[in-house]
Amino acid sequence: MKKNLYIIGATVFSLFLGGCSEDFLDVKPSGSEITPQQLAEAAKTDPGLLNGNISGLYSTMYNTGTGGTNLSHDDFGQKSWDIYMDMLSSDMVLAGVTYGWYSGVARYQDTQDYTQNEGYMPWRYYYRIIFGANTVIDALGGTDANLDGEDKREQRHIMGQAKAMRAYAYFYLSQLYAPGYGTGSEKLVPIYTNTEVPNQPRATTAEVYDLIIDDLTQAIEYMSDFNRLTKDQVDANVAKGLLSYALSARGTNADLQKVVELTGEVMTAAGYRVTNEGELYGKIANGVLTNPQSGFNNVATPSWMWGVDLTLANGLDLVSWWGQVDYYTYSYAWAGDPKTIDNGLQASIRTDDLRRNQFSLTSGRPLYKFFDLGRKAGGQRQITTDYVYMRIEEMILLNAEANARLGNVDAAKDALMMLMSKRIVEIAGSEATTGPDAYEAYLDGLTAPALLNEIILQTRIEMWGEGKAYLAVKRNKLNVTRGTNHLFFPGETFAWDSDELTFEIPQAEVLNNPVLND
Repeated sequence: MKKNLYIIGATVFSLFLGGCSEDFLDVKPSGSEITPQQLAEAAKTDPGLLNGNISGLYSTMYNTGTGGTNLSHDDFGQKSWDIYMDMLSSDMVLAGVTYGWYSGVARYQDTQDYTQNEGYMPWRYYYRIIFGANTVIDALGGTDANLDGEDKREQRHIMGQAKAMRAYAYFYLSQLYAPGYGTGSEKLVPIYTNTEVPNQPRATTAEVYDLIIDDLTQAIEYMSDFNRLTKDQVDANVAKGLLSYALSARGTNADLQKVVELTGEVMTAAGYRVTNEGELYGKIANGVLTNPQSGFNNVATPSWMWGVDLTLANGLDLVSWWGQVDYYTYSYAWAGDPKTIDNGLQASIRTDDLRRNQFSLTSGRPLYKFFDLGRKAGGQRQITTDYVYMRIEEMILLNAEANARLGNVDAAKDALMMLMSKRIVEIAGSEATTGPDAYEAYLDGLTAPALLNEIILQTRIEMWGEGKAYLAVKRNKLNVTRGTNHLFFPGETFAWDSDELTFEIPQAEVLNNPVLND
């Protein structure tokens, strides 16, 4: 049973979580709310009004209760589902169940029981994103609106963001609620492209992916001259990253060629660089952190493409990703439900790999990768450490993977070395077998299939705790084998298309959508 961490010792936390259990298609106004139709009319004279709606989409990504609950402490936007996905991929271990959050996910119960709220929360979250995006799109004239002309520049930027966010939501729905990608005729999830359409049946895989790819392709075009103000906004490079994920998942040769092109453009874009050693892990000398640029807690980090600057004004505390993962934040990871790395994955990290230093060698906790700079056990009460959604390293790894899948072995190795040359170091006395040159020699000895496996392994290591390993499992059709440190099913293997790894369509959708399976 899940328990809320409200009282530890004599300390009492009072939380007021936002959220709504209403169906996402309920658009009747109450109080001072306006309808989508009224918004569209107002936007004709002042399209800038829609920027507030776009900001609302971005805040949905980090606000509590946006999966539709007012009590669940695992309901706090995109980073909630990142934890779900990391646990489903088994790279993240739920190492304690004092309070019980995520125990149903870790036991693979929530994925196999369509009555569980844990399977309904991401569904509601992503469809709320879709409804919000459609509200903006409708106000600008609809999905097929003609926004040509210099006088429509602002509208194009707004439309580009809205379409990118709609595609983002459909992409994650396609991952969480489908076991695989089938033949294109496989039924997936309902498609809604405006706010007026009634309940819809499940669309096919081909239809969902066509929408995702069309939306992102147009978003890239519309935002080609958009200079965002903050990194919580999507821009053309973020849209290219999202499109690369979608194309990699669909996975035709033409798709993979496009991934190579898109990721190559982002990799050479101004403003980004690979996370350096000082940012990669916390270095402690005499109990003091010597590199405050570390901790994966600052949206200004040059490798971050998409993330949000969290401040006291956001009001996050106990219920947050940091609370669930970081030992140095006052919440569950500190108080009894630690999240650790799978010990099989940890053992696979080379001795000359700097990322070994991100994890405790004894507990497997990410004590030196993700942390509040104060580094006091249970110290951070109000969250000011930032959320990361996308990094440049993902583009490098997707580029390497796509090239490997296409058989472009040399290009795949070159891309992987862009990352690994910053991760592998020589160990004194072992120069012949450690360091970048030794690693490159190791790569030269790999066959094409082995190289792809190596790229996937480095993706799992690099992106641990960031929700991306699950996507690699799905698109590469991988089996998942749990390490011996899992509380549930230690040492067992699960196929990528097994019931355990994919959520069922939630009961509420089945009951409330009479045409779902038409």
